[in-house]
Amino acid sequence: MQPAIIGIAGTSGSGKTTLITAMLAWFRLQGLTVNVIKHSHHPLELEPPGKDSARFRQAGAGEVLVASPFRFAILHDLNGAPEPTLREQVARLAPADLTLVEGFRSEAIPRIEVYRPAHGRAPYYPRDASIVAVASDVPLDIGMPCLPLDQAAQVARFILRLCGLDGAAAPRGERLAALSTGIARCVPSATAS
Repeated sequence: MQPAIIGIAGTSGSGKTTLITAMLAWFRLQGLTVNVIKHSHHPLELEPPGKDSARFRQAGAGEVLVASPFRFAILHDLNGAPEPTLREQVARLAPADLTLVEGFRSEAIPRIEVYRPAHGRAPYYPRDASIVAVASDVPLDIGMPCLPLDQAAQVARFILRLCGLDGAAAPRGERLAALSTGIARCVPSATAS
């Protein structure tokens, strides 16, 4: 079963990462498993050149899995192949109740915009139909929910309600029924990908 997916959008320096990390702590306290996908437009360098795993990739390995007793990472070079879609990336992750996404702006998922008017940058919400709410450091009268940016728990509760996961603090077996509803509400149909 695919988890509910919600995007966190905003200009550079707006506080997306700070909000996500604060919400992750709150979600964990609620007993939820939340994955995060962050998209980058830059080449990812996760290993120092000359290390064994880098040498394996340079020699032509399809994928390299680096494992330790503490974590593991799979390195997969695209070698000119198209970038996988968000749905394909989500499918590679371990099962979760919810996946938060930073980036993948062209994918049709609902998003919460992190917006600070004092930064002087134009917000996305007036021209981006995927924005369903704004988390801001000042109250805004914008015709959609405006959430207090410094209240991560309130933003997280909004996400749970939006996805139909507001009963998610129930035992995991009871959450599965809510998850199927959440997927329908939080992720457009497969035809939208």
